[in-house]
Amino acid sequence: MTKPRAILIAGPTASGKSALAVRLARERHGVVINADSMQVYRDLRILTARPSDEDLRAARHSLYGYVDGAEAYSVARWLADAAEAMEECWQSSFTPIVVGGTGLYFKALLEGLSPVPTVPDEIRGHWRAEAQRLGPTALHALLAARDPDTAARLRPTDPQRLTRALEVLEATGRGLADWQRERGRPVVAEADTERLVLAPDRAALYARADARLDAMMSAGALAEARALGERRLPEDLPVMRALGVRPLIEAAAGRTTLEAALAQTKLDTRHYIKRQQTWLWRHMIAWNHIPTQ
Repeated sequence: MTKPRAILIAGPTASGKSALAVRLARERHGVVINADSMQVYRDLRILTARPSDEDLRAARHSLYGYVDGAEAYSVARWLADAAEAMEECWQSSFTPIVVGGTGLYFKALLEGLSPVPTVPDEIRGHWRAEAQRLGPTALHALLAARDPDTAARLRPTDPQRLTRALEVLEATGRGLADWQRERGRPVVAEADTERLVLAPDRAALYARADARLDAMMSAGALAEARALGERRLPEDLPVMRALGVRPLIEAAAGRTTLEAALAQTKLDTRHYIKRQQTWLWRHMIAWNHIPTQ
């Protein structure tokens, strides 16, 4: 039996990916598989715009809201989870419909990951502590002195990736950029996929994102952020970098006004949309780009 072609749906936030995925799942006997690095976290259903109860009733979904915010979920773990979810689809003659805005997840799916060895816990713990102590700028300077090739590829404002690079360097004696030159094995070949990128006008996206945040607030986003803040998780964890989390935690704690938190979140979201669109055009030029309203 020929297995169904996987459908991959990428696009910036608020572009309508989830709605399209649900519609295709109903039309093509499919399962919607999450490829958004923040929608994996159970702590943030509202702020990450996870599928609604109506969507969950309309189609089967996988890899949503199943990771605790205290975990530093990685591309490698997602790739393993997604491969398992897709295989389950094929075994049951369902169509895998992989949808999300995390471009690196799709890149890993189609190209595989470099075979970077596991970093020992003591080394990982050391560099996480150093990241807290030094801050990202000093981490980048340290990495630049030891591994300029990798440092040149990373932003000085990205503590998670800088910490990862320093961990790998110490654990293996090789820079992360050097490891990344070794190609891994793809989960699915491009020829076995239908690849779609939703490409709305940027001004329309900004307006939709603003309206969505207002709807999130009505649905309880402030209480969700407050609950996450009360966990007092390390600031460098991925869940703490979700759009709106830090400004709304500050507002919930009374350290800023709700008006200022919403303005900052809307600004951050616009910057994120711009980065997403740039990445998608650069890395997914061969995909089918679909203009939408």
